Amino acid sequence: MRKLLVFAMMLALVGSAMAIDLGNSAPAVKAPAKYNDFPAGRQGGDTILDAVMVTLPVVDGTGTTVGYTDDYDEICPYSGSTSPDVVYSFVGDGNGVNIDMFGSAYDTKIYCYDENLALVACNDDFYSDWTSKIENMPTAADVTYYVVIDGYGSSAGSYLINIDSFVPCLLDCPAGATLEGEPAFFVGYEDTYNGGCNASNDLFQVLDSQLFCGVSGWYLSAGGSQYRDTDWFTATIPASGVLEVTGDAEQGLYMFELGPQDCASVAVIQSVQAGPCLEATMTVTGAAGSTVWLWAGPTVYADPAGADVAEFNYILVTNLEGGVATENHSWTGVKALFD
Repeated sequence: MRKLLVFAMMLALVGSAMAIDLGNSAPAVKAPAKYNDFPAGRQGGDTILDAVMVTLPVVDGTGTTVGYTDDYDEICPYSGSTSPDVVYSFVGDGNGVNIDMFGSAYDTKIYCYDENLALVACNDDFYSDWTSKIENMPTAADVTYYVVIDGYGSSAGSYLINIDSFVPCLLDCPAGATLEGEPAFFVGYEDTYNGGCNASNDLFQVLDSQLFCGVSGWYLSAGGSQYRDTDWFTATIPASGVLEVTGDAEQGLYMFELGPQDCASVAVIQSVQAGPCLEATMTVTGAAGSTVWLWAGPTVYADPAGADVAEFNYILVTNLEGGVATENHSWTGVKALFD
C-alpha cells in the first residue's frame, strides 16, 4: 500500500541531520500562518467582470481582500476556501510569467484563468510563510488572463503581488549520460521505480556514473492527491574519500545527503538547491568504498504552473569513475556541459 505521507518529516534531529521534509506529498493540514501588516495600494477588482487590467511587469502591486466577496475557488491542493477574493487581468505576450505574492500579510492562494475561464495555473503554498507563487506559467500572445487573489480557508488581508516575464529553462540530456529510465507520469501514477523510502518497495537507484540525466516532476494520484516525484539513490564514495555531485534542473531541485541509512529514522544531513538553469554542488565525504544515500526531487509539492501532470529534466555530474559514456570525459569537461 502506498505510503501516502511517509516522512512528512518534522522529525527531531538525528545526529547532525536536518529536519527537512523528504516526503512526496504535502501535509494534510496546514499550521497557522503568521501575519504582518502591509499598507494597501492599487486594488484588484471584485470579480472577473470588473477585473483591474494591468500592464506587465507589475512591481509591488498592493491591495486587500478584506471586505470583498468570495466568488471563486480552486483545489490546489486545498479546497473549501471561503475567503474573499479580488481579480486582475493582463494580456499574454507568448512568453511565460511568474506571479509572486511573497510579502503578503495573510495565507494567500492564487490561480489564473484564460479568456475562456479555463484554469491555467494555481498555487496555495510556495513559501514557508504560506504565501503563494505561480512560477513559469506559459501564456499565449494576445490572450487575456485573469489572476484571482484568494486565501486559504477564510484567510483575508493585505497582499503584495509581482508579475513578470521569464525565459524558460530547457536542459537536454547530454550525449553519453546514464538515463534514469523511470516511466512517464500520468494521472493515477504510483512511484515504485526509485521512490526509496517513499515507495512501497523501498527501491533505490544506484548512482555510479559521471553523467546522469533524470526526470522528475509531479502527478495526481488515483485518489486525486498531488504528489512530487522523489528519486532516491545509493552511491559509493570514491578512493579520494570525497564525492562531488553537481546538479542542474529545469525547475527548482533539492539534492540531499541522507542518514542514517534506515527508512524508519532517515533525515537530511546536508542540502543544496539547484535550478532552474543554475548549477549547485554538494560535497559528501566518507571512507573510500562506503555507501551513501542521496535524494533528488522538486523543491515544491505541486507543479508551479498548476498542471495535473508535469515533468522536467535534471542533470547530475559526479567525480565517479563508472557509468556508461560514449567518450571519456575529464572532470572539467563534464562540468563544462552546463555552460
